Amino acid sequence: MINGKKHYLVALLVIMIVAMGLVAGCGTNSQQQSGAAVTLKVGATPVPHAEILEFIKPLLAKEGVNLEIVQFTDYVQPNLALDKGELAANFFQHMPYLETFNKDRNLNLVAIAKVHIEPIGVYSQKITNLDQLKTGDTIAIPNDPTNGGRALALLEKASLIKLKDGVGVKGTVQDIVSNPKELKIKTLDAAQLPRALPDITAAVINTNYALEAKLNPAKDAIFIEDKDSPYANILVVKPDQANDPALQKLAKVLTSPEVKKFIEDKYQGSILPAQEIIAVK
Repeated sequence: MINGKKHYLVALLVIMIVAMGLVAGCGTNSQQQSGAAVTLKVGATPVPHAEILEFIKPLLAKEGVNLEIVQFTDYVQPNLALDKGELAANFFQHMPYLETFNKDRNLNLVAIAKVHIEPIGVYSQKITNLDQLKTGDTIAIPNDPTNGGRALALLEKASLIKLKDGVGVKGTVQDIVSNPKELKIKTLDAAQLPRALPDITAAVINTNYALEAKLNPAKDAIFIEDKDSPYANILVVKPDQANDPALQKLAKVLTSPEVKKFIEDKYQGSILPAQEIIAVK
């Protein structure tokens, strides 16, 4: 009987451990339903995304959500980490980039909020005006397809090159059909572009990397996208988590008047609010 009782207690203990594991695996939904504080792990590039997330930490805490920010310095790992379940959400990209990434990697990540616009611009340490470009000068652009196409579209708008009709922001260097100054278009990892400025004539740099390099788009860019750019930066999640209560609270706070004022005050026009909740069916 003693051995039988011992086996019974061991079996009961195993059942309890398994049950606890199942509860823990339910993630934010179970925590939300129990009334316990929820912790969301969100991936972001440092500037401005992580700065904005740091600002909303106390706002979310009032809603029962603890925010853990994981910083990335590239545009690939945040989506891969989210897809693997290592993150609850990420905040670093715009919709065209997400759509291209989903297609190329066979993923199905979705956006649940638009937060701000970062106009992409041309920067230089050697010239102060595009008219100063000389024949054969080098301009660097991001090497990822979406931002590379966006950069080429900006150079076309500046009348430096002409792309094949209809390619728009999907253009590549091979789509350049006219280049009067025979500019050398060099592709680099987006994060490397600010550091490359001493060695090239100019670079088309995403605003988050420009800000990290202490470049102010409103003052330092010698040519920049219009402020009505459609490239709003978005909060991205896995589709089965799109309606999770904690993530919806995060989306609501990111589109709040408090965040709008923070963006306007801190970034002084170099980043623009573009706040909208995105419904996911």
